[in-house]
Amino acid sequence: MSNNLRSILFAVVLCFVISLLLTAASTGLQSRQQRNVQIDKQKNILKSVGLTQEGKKYTAQHIEKLYRQNIQELWADPSGMIIRKPKGGEQVLPIYLYVKDKEIKAYIVPINSRGLWGRILGYLAIERDGSTISGFTVYKHSETPGLGGEIEKQWFQKNFVGKKIVNQDGEFVSISIAKGRVEDRLPKSRQVNYVDGISGATLTGKYLTAGMREILARYEPVSIRFRKHMLNQTER
Repeated sequence: MSNNLRSILFAVVLCFVISLLLTAASTGLQSRQQRNVQIDKQKNILKSVGLTQEGKKYTAQHIEKLYRQNIQELWADPSGMIIRKPKGGEQVLPIYLYVKDKEIKAYIVPINSRGLWGRILGYLAIERDGSTISGFTVYKHSETPGLGGEIEKQWFQKNFVGKKIVNQDGEFVSISIAKGRVEDRLPKSRQVNYVDGISGATLTGKYLTAGMREILARYEPVSIRFRKHMLNQTER
């Protein structure tokens, strides 16, 4: 066998072995990667209702235990009824309930909004009154660091706590991001429906405002049921 042929054969065998090793590594890590994604999701849902603290480290086991003890993953049908399992072909929305001592304390809706450079993903928690925001988290985005990227920071997210998605007449208006400080931009009567904007990130605020309004409008039947004290447990 010539030297050239040996070299070619060696290269082919080497490529084959490396391919097998990479495939095995990818397959072996896939389950771990999926679990990490799941843990991150659970951590953000817990954070939205104040069950985890910013800056504090939690083990995966602790997050799973907290989540299992406090959060129920359910669905909401078009009428706002919360159901355990959708029927075939039924149009439903995912919803997460924070339940303590067999009583619903808050409900959490996933946020998937357009941003300036990509999607903004997070969770918005609303108290059982169906009107008051109890928390907001962002776990994935493509916004510019130091500008729109500030949406992932605690100072921005905590501004949502205590804000309302309804006006003084109890009508749905969603939650909006102001162009600057709320106190400087809006009359007292409207300040409860706005959070302070991010300097230099007007478009991020604009897109996130529009996205949250669209999402919360879809969940409005659920919110109405909470406002009317019609939801204290899953209905079917």
